[in-house]
Amino acid sequence: MRSAVGKPAFLVGIDLGTTNTVVAYANVADAQAGIQLLPIEQLIAPGEVGARPLLPSLRYHPATGELAAGDLQLPWPQVEAAGEEQPVLGALARQLGAQVPGRLVSSAKSWLSHANVDRQAPILPWGADADVAKVSPVAASASYLAYVRAAWNQRFPHAPLENQELVLTIPASFDEGARALTLEAARMAGLSTLRLVEEPQAAFYDFLQRRRATLRDDLANTRRILVCDVGGGTTDFSLIDVTFDDDGEPQLTRSSVGNHLILGGDNMDLALAHLVETRMAAGSEGGMKLSAARLSQLMERCRAAKELLLSSDAPDKASVTLLGAGSRLIGASRSADITREEVAAMVVDGFFPMVGLSEVARKSRAGIVEFGLPYAQDAAITRQLASFLQQHQGALPDTLLLNGGVFRADALARRLADTLAHWRGAPLTILHNDNPDVAVARGAVAYALARRGQAPRIAGGSPRSYFLVLGEAGKEHRAVCILPRGSASGEEIRLTERLFALRLGRPVRFHLATSLAEAGTPPQLGDIVDLDAGEYLRLPPLASVLHDKQDASDKREITVQLATVMTEVGTLEVHCVAEADTGQRWLLEFQLRAGKEEQGDGEAQAVSPRIKEAVEKIERIFGGKAQKVDTKEVRQLRQHLERGLGGRESWETPLLRQLFDALMLRARGRRRSAEHERVWLNLAGYCLRPGYGDALDPWRIEQLWALFDTGVQHHKDNQVCAEWWTLWRRVAGGLSTQQQLRLLDDFAFNLQADAAQRGSRPVTLVDGSDDDMLRLGASLERIPGAYKAEVGAWLIKRLQKASKKEEAADTKTLWALARVGARQPFHGSAHEVVDSATVAGWLQVLLALDWKKTEPAAFAATHLARMTGDRSRDIADDLRATVLARLKAVGAPPLWQAMVSEVTQLDEAVTRRMLGEALPPGLKLLS
Repeated sequence: MRSAVGKPAFLVGIDLGTTNTVVAYANVADAQAGIQLLPIEQLIAPGEVGARPLLPSLRYHPATGELAAGDLQLPWPQVEAAGEEQPVLGALARQLGAQVPGRLVSSAKSWLSHANVDRQAPILPWGADADVAKVSPVAASASYLAYVRAAWNQRFPHAPLENQELVLTIPASFDEGARALTLEAARMAGLSTLRLVEEPQAAFYDFLQRRRATLRDDLANTRRILVCDVGGGTTDFSLIDVTFDDDGEPQLTRSSVGNHLILGGDNMDLALAHLVETRMAAGSEGGMKLSAARLSQLMERCRAAKELLLSSDAPDKASVTLLGAGSRLIGASRSADITREEVAAMVVDGFFPMVGLSEVARKSRAGIVEFGLPYAQDAAITRQLASFLQQHQGALPDTLLLNGGVFRADALARRLADTLAHWRGAPLTILHNDNPDVAVARGAVAYALARRGQAPRIAGGSPRSYFLVLGEAGKEHRAVCILPRGSASGEEIRLTERLFALRLGRPVRFHLATSLAEAGTPPQLGDIVDLDAGEYLRLPPLASVLHDKQDASDKREITVQLATVMTEVGTLEVHCVAEADTGQRWLLEFQLRAGKEEQGDGEAQAVSPRIKEAVEKIERIFGGKAQKVDTKEVRQLRQHLERGLGGRESWETPLLRQLFDALMLRARGRRRSAEHERVWLNLAGYCLRPGYGDALDPWRIEQLWALFDTGVQHHKDNQVCAEWWTLWRRVAGGLSTQQQLRLLDDFAFNLQADAAQRGSRPVTLVDGSDDDMLRLGASLERIPGAYKAEVGAWLIKRLQKASKKEEAADTKTLWALARVGARQPFHGSAHEVVDSATVAGWLQVLLALDWKKTEPAAFAATHLARMTGDRSRDIADDLRATVLARLKAVGAPPLWQAMVSEVTQLDEAVTRRMLGEALPPGLKLLS
């Protein structure tokens, strides 16, 4: 079928689900054909291809030689990176992943909303061995979309998927970062033009399309509909209000959406896997705790058992078998039975308990972490729903539409409906969903039809209000509404009552927030809200460097306004628009690569009114105009700054960054003398620590890194060299992996070079003492775990050398070992920690020391044994028990003991000790 140039032949809906990917379509030229599902050709066994409506959202990474080339043959050509084994996608991936642990990529969609890891770094399969190929969550998502594109183009070669009208579904609760990454995955797959629609809306569009002939009667007694979508990885709630026009036709408005919850079928499978693991361990000598890879394998088995035992004609029990590994595949296998009553009690009562409407979702000090994902702290979906309905006040829903594969289990659907009916004191109307597995994909097509006026449409616009955090002194918790809830898609809204003075060629940033709950009338454009008085979510900051389109070197100051739009694609866009020339506009982009949440609001906080005097002092020492300044005045610059600004420990992030900017502008002045260089390096590092925490820090790091290759001017001055390495240690949290690896090169040279090599060292390679390198190496959290293991091995040798000489263990070495082997990094991604087996060996060395005499040994052991809840990082239970017993025996602080026995947060004292100095006030590390 060939379509006219520029006109799509098909409307296509793609449900990129956590568990399955589904494609539906409608022929533009044949309305009578209705909405159809695309049978997706996929491997169902080695060498065997079959068409299925569901493509499991899974990738299996086979070992070299594990599968023959003919085993993976598909009906279309495949292109893979040179030297990489071709991954297996779809049904065969699920089958192989259930047999071989540690090679299956699953739940990539859940990782897209996990901001505490680099979602564009190759981290999946999580916890897999070093010889297993890794892929990023974005790339994994892109591979599923690329597979769908290839399957479609094989079936419709004259109507390529990239030329059709595409609608991609996402959770309603996805924030702007996760939405942007979803679009990036689509672009990587060659699908650059598409729209996004929220999954609960799509499920309801499917209902509207299927029941369009009887819709007036179906909704005659309905005023508010709850769409509850519980999929494999996420739970979404949406409210849709129903009114009737003068002709009696229903008018639909989406009024509320819930918060993002990583809570779904995966959590239920995990709970069952823990039960079965315990049951299998009961018959095993010494117990049994599965690795992360084997637990993932067991989850797949439990998923199948769960679906069987919750079905309408379920047997009394099911057997779950976990095969052995390698040559012991059969002989080492283990089995355990679970009954229908056990599954009902665990899944129905555990995840859908009968609770009161007044109950709220429970929060603990730390969330559940498994396979690296931060699951919802309260797994009770009914309690999460009660919290949602309390936040979005108004009439309780009288009608319910359930979606998601979880609700194929009748027991779960009945429990949720009964709970809502109990809250209302009256039964609900249940809208029929004939196939929850495919409803979202079909509904995406129905949404495309509605946009063309060929089907009923849901109004609602933006699901949330968006706010600009104000920057006036004393108003850091206030924000102005820049996009009210309900704003129509594609309609630009300009905040005309506020003007911003910006300098071209310099970075600019804004902090935004969005509402999580709005009772009553939503704020209107320009309204001021108190962020402390409601439930708001701080979004990733918007930042950019604005350049004049005609003259990139133009540095003049201009006046701009903010223009905001909820795009037709379904994402938020914010532009700076020049007041004098509205044709001059700049798109501000969300900063999505931060490994930790940014605490505080940078320039949105009050800055000392004496900053001008401080900058003048910096200008006097480092400015371009030569001034007669004696050495003593240079040396005392810090004390002079503290007289005007208070002790430097009280300097908050906005003030520190303004001081750094002043120093950076005058970086040339540091070369005037060794004293100038020492002071500049010390202050610059202190003011930019820990290298992140402010939206413009990536830009500042870029400016600072430009100095690295030139080294220091006074390279024979030992103190200058020491301050150089202190600077890079302090800002290491803002350095990229490549930059940290560059520092590691110098680290290795300074430790390993012999006399001849040192004699020929380039002047720009700054000398560093063992102590300098020790503290630097411990701060490089973004280098691969294997390199950290080498650094740790060097530290262990230092400890063993001291032990042989019967010397006391070096405190600095123990501190560095705590950083290098920490289970929970401060700024690095959790996938780069040292493997737990290596850390277990280090702990044996620490256990040989006398912790009463050497307290830092206990401190180091605490961080090496710290519990994260992620068994790919955690040490074995028996070793944990040994460390905990020793901590109790020496009277270690209660927090240290808690860090080893449960998932918990660090306090300020422990954080300061681990980092080597305090963080700026107001900046909190989420570790």
